Amino acid sequence: MRHLLSKGENVRKSFYLAFFIVGGATLIIIGVAVINIAWAATVTIPAYGELKNRHVGESTKLYDRSGKVLLYDTVGAMRRTTVSLEDISPHLVNAAIAIEDASFYEHRGVRTGAIARAVLSNVANASFGQGGSTITQQLVKNTLLTKEKSFIRKIKEWVLALRLEKHYSKNEILETYFNEIPYGSTVYGAEEASLTYFNKPAKELSLSEASYLAALTKAPSYLSPWGPNREALTRQRDVVLDRMLALDMISETEFEDAKGEEVKFRDRNTASIRAPHFVFYVLEELKKKYDEEELTEIGLQVTTTLDWELQQESENIIKAAAPSNQKNFRASNAALVAIDPQSGQVLAMVGSRDYFNDDIDGQVNVALALRQPGSTFKPFAYATAFAKGYTPETVLFDLKTQFSTACGPANFSSQYPCYTPNNHDNDFRGPISMRDALAQSINVVGVKTLYLAGLEDTVKTAKSLGITTLTDPRRYGLSLVLGGGEVTLLEMTGAYGAFANDGEWHKPTPILAVHDKGGDILESYEKNPHQVLDREVVRTLNDILSDNTARTPTFGSNSPLYFKDTVVASKTGTTNNNRDAWVIGYTPSIVIGAWAGNNDNTPMTRRTSSFTLAPTWHTVMEKAIERFPSTAFQPPQKNMASASLPAPLLGKWDTASSTAGVHEILYWVDKNNPRSGAPANPYSDPQLALWEYPVAVWANERALAARASSTEFQSESLSGIGGPDGTGLHLTVSPVVTSGVNRIYTATIGYNGDGGIRHVSYYVNDIYIGGTSAVPFSLSFAIQPNGTSILRAVAQSSGGSEEAWIAITPNNVLTTSS
Repeated sequence: MRHLLSKGENVRKSFYLAFFIVGGATLIIIGVAVINIAWAATVTIPAYGELKNRHVGESTKLYDRSGKVLLYDTVGAMRRTTVSLEDISPHLVNAAIAIEDASFYEHRGVRTGAIARAVLSNVANASFGQGGSTITQQLVKNTLLTKEKSFIRKIKEWVLALRLEKHYSKNEILETYFNEIPYGSTVYGAEEASLTYFNKPAKELSLSEASYLAALTKAPSYLSPWGPNREALTRQRDVVLDRMLALDMISETEFEDAKGEEVKFRDRNTASIRAPHFVFYVLEELKKKYDEEELTEIGLQVTTTLDWELQQESENIIKAAAPSNQKNFRASNAALVAIDPQSGQVLAMVGSRDYFNDDIDGQVNVALALRQPGSTFKPFAYATAFAKGYTPETVLFDLKTQFSTACGPANFSSQYPCYTPNNHDNDFRGPISMRDALAQSINVVGVKTLYLAGLEDTVKTAKSLGITTLTDPRRYGLSLVLGGGEVTLLEMTGAYGAFANDGEWHKPTPILAVHDKGGDILESYEKNPHQVLDREVVRTLNDILSDNTARTPTFGSNSPLYFKDTVVASKTGTTNNNRDAWVIGYTPSIVIGAWAGNNDNTPMTRRTSSFTLAPTWHTVMEKAIERFPSTAFQPPQKNMASASLPAPLLGKWDTASSTAGVHEILYWVDKNNPRSGAPANPYSDPQLALWEYPVAVWANERALAARASSTEFQSESLSGIGGPDGTGLHLTVSPVVTSGVNRIYTATIGYNGDGGIRHVSYYVNDIYIGGTSAVPFSLSFAIQPNGTSILRAVAQSSGGSEEAWIAITPNNVLTTSS
């Protein structure tokens, strides 16, 4: 009995102890709750404008030229685009209310029944995870409180929700809520979510799309449309639609249509950024003017120059052409730039065929990379030459030519230090006008044109057109005209903009305006034109580059460079090693430059850019012409050439040489002042001897071809080339006898100049065979009759040295000399 009393006493003591502990804890909780309720009741509720725009650290946003298409938001942790409630689809508003807070318009911030259920659940489970939150409570949680989970924080949430409803209307609460709610990853707010997942503003959401967004907020990470749980997301979308139907927010027909709609989410790679190469180009330009804090926290609004429609077309066309270019030409990549030539504004920039393709180093912006431009550099040389007085009718010889003075004229090697360029088709055309040579992209004549224009002067022309990468002209030599220097596609396209704009150049720019968060303008585009080329020179150049008849022998009459209803000037370029293919073309309204090749510099197949790239460029240009219709180019003056000019400048080389033999242009004119007449001593120019050698071969072979037989040939003398009006050095070769396999010839010199000849040296195929100081300066020699040999006589007089050439056919190897 006593034992039982003792046991009951212990139970009673334990009960009292537990009572005091629980009671004390309860009093403490109540006390803390009262304190926090008092805190919450005294917290200052921010003004509506402050609450709506509470996050002061805002990123820089980049838009297209319309200001409507968001290209990129620079913030790392949060992307948000704030809009008014009127700019949010009613479907999304109803969907969110249906699934989150069906009594939103009835309660005053909290639901009493939900609070009771939450308290009981939390006590029963010893947790604080059950909230029963209204939309107003969710807004409080996202804007005014921390993310901790505790009973005390829940009390603060209830009190602040009640107070918030007293300060703001339901629509104000909804508007702020839809600009704050997270939708997964770094996406916050309905507008940003709609743009990210559906590429459309929130006001254009369909019922099904809106239901998906409302469903997504339940578990943004788990239900992400880019994750593995798309089916779960669709099931949750159906739950939202079921709730909307049950609440009479939608009809049965709308319900069925929404469930049956095929909703397409944007690709994850493109959802966060549009025109990525262009965007990062713009950011680099902004970093030159603004510091990192300004770009990431003060909310700059940047309106770029990008034409989003043209950009999309360009990206799609280049991407579509990529597989066939890789298969047929081994060109894995391509890039494109479009510029408004009248302002320099960059309308499109595609830095690679696919920014997100690591196999081709897609994130490298080839539009800004250093590449060799091939023959697209030629117009700079021709423009410089035209400015000096040469004309489109000026005749040069397209013949295999050695250009290095360190090598003999008969040595056609290109191994250093020699330089003998080939044409794209390995064919040589003889005399050809500058018009036809440029239109047909003849390399030999291009090199000669660069020499006539002057290397340094041509580089000055390129620099005046915005080419900044050619810092040392001596590094490139005459190969510069064939693309020996490195340039960028952006600068080359901008340079051609001056051709399109009557010689007026505008520096390429990607920015129209920059505003701060409050809308105040920090900078805006202003025209800054530079008249860098003479208008008549540019009009002449445009006339040639748009001359479809002149380029037909190389490209055909219906090539991708030709447009039926629009006059388009263009130039192609392919590097000798086939690592780069270019096309740059333009109208007065737009200039488009394109490149194809491989980022790792592996060569493509040996095809010209007209095959590799021109069809792609043509398709983009067609789209651009639709968006930017063009007027015709201004025609050049027809009297640019004058009858008083030297005949070769007028295309009358045959008439000019009828009394003095056939010569290259350097014989007839002073290269630096071609309209001043013939030079006093043409052979003082070291290039003339190199250029004259193939011309002499060409002229004599044409003369010999007219002879009927070798017998007739052996009965005649060959006359060499003399000076103007029959003056100067004159070389004659007569056959003497045939001895075995050799033929014996005698060379004789005549001279009709001042001062007289002192000594003559003779060379066959650049091999010295003898010399004489005795009048008539004759020399006999023997050669084998199985090829063409060039006899060269170099005469020394008091006025200097002069040369004459003769080609002897048939001949080849010198066997004896005397």
